[in-house]
Amino acid sequence: MTKLSVLVVGGGIFGLWQAFELARRGHAVALREAMPERQTGGASRFAGAMLAPDCEAEGAEPIIRELGFAGLKLWREAYPEVVAAGTLVVAAPRDQADLAHFARQTQGHEHAHAERIAALEPELAGRFSQGLFFPHEAHLVPRRGLDFLVSELRRLGATLHFESPAAGPLWLAASAGEAVIDCRGLAAQSEFPDLRGVRGEMAILSAPDVHLSRPVRLLHPRFRLYVVPWGDSLYMIGATQIESQDGGPVRLRSALDLLGTAYALAPSFGEAQILEMSAGVRPSFPDNIPKIIVRGRTISVNGAFRHGYMLAPAMAALTADYLETGKADSPVFIL
Repeated sequence: MTKLSVLVVGGGIFGLWQAFELARRGHAVALREAMPERQTGGASRFAGAMLAPDCEAEGAEPIIRELGFAGLKLWREAYPEVVAAGTLVVAAPRDQADLAHFARQTQGHEHAHAERIAALEPELAGRFSQGLFFPHEAHLVPRRGLDFLVSELRRLGATLHFESPAAGPLWLAASAGEAVIDCRGLAAQSEFPDLRGVRGEMAILSAPDVHLSRPVRLLHPRFRLYVVPWGDSLYMIGATQIESQDGGPVRLRSALDLLGTAYALAPSFGEAQILEMSAGVRPSFPDNIPKIIVRGRTISVNGAFRHGYMLAPAMAALTADYLETGKADSPVFIL
């Protein structure tokens, strides 16, 4: 196989996985990222990093679940800190209709009654009578995952340039014969005007009194709360989904929603310490499906929506296959 020379622009979860996949296949990879290394990931730093293709299939096209399971497999093969403990979905008694709707819209779940919920998560014993358990899902700690990918790129001999934005047409930033993969997210909006921002807000809590072992989703009439255990008594609480490109601080109403609903899920969160409240803006196309857009030697991989961690490995593999063989039979390609 011919060794390729590739420049990846953008160090979010899509860009890092693109670079990692190509580097581990033996290609010469350079990565350029506008942010300092300590801020690697951009909006990817403000994510739950749930690898949940069955849950995320609710309201999504089938390709999301298909790519999600491919991504989950690649994460588990590459990263030893993936936690494969499944996902638990619960709802308050007044919201059982939402739980039934979620069950109809998804697959791969087991119905969980009160005893099963208590066995899975003793913290929730006696609080919920009905739930859904998705045993084939997983999660990871996002910022540790980002650090892992950076470390692996260095080990594999990739060249990393932080605080190095690529201005102007990207092909001008490339060396002769070098392919360019554009993973800039919303920074590519001038070239793809149908890209929009979807704002997500989150809180990180230190909660030694809480003991959850897997992501728990609480269905709520206004928004869906999820709680992701990060180990060492840390929990990520998310997430709002707001049609906005405002990357500013968390709003008061969102903070009340996140923290109040976490307390409703498990009152032991009442003694938690708030370590961080942050917001990130995720790039999304109108159909919320990511795209691989080929324009000569420049390939744009964009539109993660809320599925960046889940889909990044599969999108990277598809792009690498295209560069190596010209294969482009996935519906995410635009040639």
